[in-house]
Amino acid sequence: MTKTNLMQLAPWAVLASYALLVWWALPRRVTASQFFQGQSATGVPPGALLLGVSAAISWVMAKSVDNAMNLTAAFGIWGGIGYAAYWLSFITAGVAIYFLRTRGGHRSLPGFLVDKYGGFAAKCFLIVIAIRLFNEVWSNTKVTSQFFGAEGSPGYWIAAVAVTAFTLFYSWRGGLRSSIATDAMQMLLLGLLLAVVLVTLGPEVAHTGIPSVGNGGITSAMQSAGLTFFALALVQTLSYPFHDPVLTDRGFISPPKSMLRGFVLAGLFGGGLILLYSVAGLYAINAGTGTTPSVSVAVPQTIGLWMVLVFNAVMLTSAGSTLDSTFAATAKFGARDWRNERGPPSEPQLRTGRWIMLTIALLGNLPLLSLYIKGIGPAVIAATTISGTAVMGLAPIFLLAWLPGAGRVSFHLAFWPGIVLGVLLVLESFLDVTLFPSWIEIGAGKYAKTLGINVFGLVVCTTGYAMGALYAGFADARTRLGYSKATS
Repeated sequence: MTKTNLMQLAPWAVLASYALLVWWALPRRVTASQFFQGQSATGVPPGALLLGVSAAISWVMAKSVDNAMNLTAAFGIWGGIGYAAYWLSFITAGVAIYFLRTRGGHRSLPGFLVDKYGGFAAKCFLIVIAIRLFNEVWSNTKVTSQFFGAEGSPGYWIAAVAVTAFTLFYSWRGGLRSSIATDAMQMLLLGLLLAVVLVTLGPEVAHTGIPSVGNGGITSAMQSAGLTFFALALVQTLSYPFHDPVLTDRGFISPPKSMLRGFVLAGLFGGGLILLYSVAGLYAINAGTGTTPSVSVAVPQTIGLWMVLVFNAVMLTSAGSTLDSTFAATAKFGARDWRNERGPPSEPQLRTGRWIMLTIALLGNLPLLSLYIKGIGPAVIAATTISGTAVMGLAPIFLLAWLPGAGRVSFHLAFWPGIVLGVLLVLESFLDVTLFPSWIEIGAGKYAKTLGINVFGLVVCTTGYAMGALYAGFADARTRLGYSKATS
């Protein structure tokens, strides 16, 4: 067998091995409660450790690992630190959900929104959620399939179908329970693969040194851009977690204190994994491997077939752990959240959820076809991506819900400015025009404008939320005053 044939067949052997491991970890039969709430066969919810592992691995997606490596190659160590900082989202979400559950008795974010802000507000939120779930499918499929062939090649498309179909199959069987049951195995596998990556790439980075301005590894402009990205991540962690049901659904399946401990662990586990995997970006800078089509492909190719297979396994594991969580969250979204179902999960809801999984598996991969339409591929990707900018208004909606008078008016005055700014930012890229003035930029580099828009927009959204609460308070006072006069 030639080296070329071996290179072509080896990734399929990795995929087959991964599928066997997942199959071994799967539950064989689940109830509706297990399917939607992730309980064990005896009805016990996940403990803090298992919940933390499950939540962390569900966010360490193939796209995230790939992004962390590429950002580190672009900005130095601050790129990896900045991307790892997004895992502070678990702390933000954990604290917010803890109080929603313990003080308000709420059992889901959509249920809270209906009670606090009304049904229309909940539907607006759920539409944003639907777009997020849609994006999770193609983004992870795309990264994984690159290891099986060039984009658009037969190997690329067969891998996209195979990974999606296998993940859909076991998610169809077990929903959230299947996702949680396989998460521990996937985290262990990802940890072992990380050890191999660090042992292989670490010595080169240690010998040459972490690229910095001082040793000439990166420029001052790269460092400044990395610090700007880090600041952007910190700002977005106030709102970003609330639009991802892969994260927030896990906030309601264990007792509140256990959930909060689990989310803190998830932030530490997930952020740590991302930061350590970003060493590949440092290696790319020191060794000059290039970043085409991405660091996760370019670096292992310079080392050898065995490292290509290790990175392939990393991407398969991280993509699978996110895809199964995405399918489970989509099932709950369509069968329970959209209808605001509050009773125990039922068998009809389970059947509905399964068909919704199939729908998102098919629709979620459609953006991959955009590569066949000349010039529209990157534009479609940009247009379908709901960024952290668009959901900035969720920060006051969830974190300031305790303000007296905050209600429907507050929701819309916070929610829509963020959506408008996010859409304008996408349009600016889509149309290649300038829609924001230069004075809005904060920091330096590629993300300076985005940071400025997020800081400015968060102030606008928070101010709007507070004004809505004041307006409602004044309106309520006038109503009570009028009632007092009428009855005196």
